[in-house]
Amino acid sequence: MPFRQRVARHFGDSLSPTAPYLSYYDILLTGDDIRSLKQDWLTDNNIAFWEEWLEREILPRYPQARIVLLRPSMTFLLMQSVDVKGIGAALPNFSKVTHIFLPVNDNRDRERADGGSHWSLLLVSVIDGVAFHYDSLGGANFLEAQRCADRLSRVLGMALRFHQMEDCPQQENSSDCGVFVCILMRHLLIKRLLNANANEKVSMSMANKMIDSYGGRKEMMKIIESLRKEGERRRSASPYASSHTPPRIE
Repeated sequence: MPFRQRVARHFGDSLSPTAPYLSYYDILLTGDDIRSLKQDWLTDNNIAFWEEWLEREILPRYPQARIVLLRPSMTFLLMQSVDVKGIGAALPNFSKVTHIFLPVNDNRDRERADGGSHWSLLLVSVIDGVAFHYDSLGGANFLEAQRCADRLSRVLGMALRFHQMEDCPQQENSSDCGVFVCILMRHLLIKRLLNANANEKVSMSMANKMIDSYGGRKEMMKIIESLRKEGERRRSASPYASSHTPPRIE
């Protein structure tokens, strides 16, 4: 079922699906995104917002970090482009990067960037030449993640060993995959990479890690509402801002 039909089935409030809700640097969240975040399958925009927030609020505390959070749109481009080497100019410069996070979607339709029905997470350790795949629905995205790792290896010009993380926490419904991706991404980023002891070997296993998807959705909404409130404050304080524009943080 198309995303907007699923939204219409679940919600009937007055928030327009396309109405801008929050402009946060390069991300514009809409009514669709907010409805989806509350209790549906996360959109590309939801995940892109989360990555933007991590880049703006977490990564600056670690200026020596060389980590890239690739947006869903860029992962889609990487997986669907006919000329893999030719898309290098559209991707970030990976020459000094140590790790890359990639949200993987099972969409195989090149004409629909917002298609697909399942999210998983690929974490590539460039310095170790390893791609770790975290899938909250068994091996549902196994082939897609392998394809993604293979294509990224061609962009990087190096071989990547692929590891399916069998101990990844599993979702209990059909709509929490994107939330799992966001929570796992933050946990791996902060606990396993940014705060890792340089003298100790870091385990990338997620065994016994409990994922509270409902709590994750609530926390993401709380962050968005806090940013929206700050955006509204800035808008009201500016003599040039229009009330017809969405609250903006930049």
